[in-house]
Amino acid sequence: MSDAAFSRVAFIGIGLIGSSLARVLRRDKLAREIVACARRQETLDTARALGLADAFTTDPAAAARGADLVVIASPLSTYAEIGRRIAAELRPGTILTDVGSVKAAVIRDLAPHLPEGAHLVPGHPVAGTEHSGPAAGFAELFRDRWCILTPPPGTDPLAVGRITRMWQSAEMRVVTMDAEHHDKVLAITSHLPHLIAYTIVGTATDLEETLKSEVIKFSAGGFRDFTRIAASDPVMWRDVFLNNREAVLEMLQRFTEDLTALQRAIRWGEGDKLEDLFTRTRAIRRSIIEAKQA
Repeated sequence: MSDAAFSRVAFIGIGLIGSSLARVLRRDKLAREIVACARRQETLDTARALGLADAFTTDPAAAARGADLVVIASPLSTYAEIGRRIAAELRPGTILTDVGSVKAAVIRDLAPHLPEGAHLVPGHPVAGTEHSGPAAGFAELFRDRWCILTPPPGTDPLAVGRITRMWQSAEMRVVTMDAEHHDKVLAITSHLPHLIAYTIVGTATDLEETLKSEVIKFSAGGFRDFTRIAASDPVMWRDVFLNNREAVLEMLQRFTEDLTALQRAIRWGEGDKLEDLFTRTRAIRRSIIEAKQA
């Protein structure tokens, strides 16, 4: 991707993902100017101290004014209001993209506000940590991970190409798919695991105090992994479950049925069924390692 691929890039939301992408644009000189927008002045002060942008504002419209790329990196529940506030500032040719993990909702909330000549290219960089805020970001966050783009039918392929090359500069593997299909895939690979992690850790917090303290003291690797996942941004994950409820509920029903079958196998001492399941799931882990997604 050539230098200064974008003249002015506006980040509406400058947390973990937004700040990591801003670092990539800075590192590779892909933007002549970067503007950071956040609700809290404290967040902007941190972003300024880190040198993540050239200008800072709490007003989404001011951030989007004159931008040829607007990146929404805030919770999903903010999208409709942001779309309404920035609509008048989007010029013909401006690309509006995002980093959220539910895509049908993004199109639902942003497409109605898109003026003629502007382009909507929703995106989901499948990367992250349990940490949040601009200080948690780092340019290498995206390396060798997948970025899924879900442009609506009829989207300008040149706009899709520019966003594709941007994420490739972040060393991501980029694929394009239908928004509804994306939401079903992520419901099982990301959303359901987070829901289970929150539930297991929540169960531990409801134990009597003596048992709870020993759960923390003697945490094995499995429980530690769940606590890491369950430490993720609560607002972001609240919005994920509310905006992808149908796909999550479908996968949760399948999981519940499988869990009931596993419960039955344990009760009746059906070791062959347990071993068969564990063998199959072990193979999945090996496949993930081979795909360099571990």
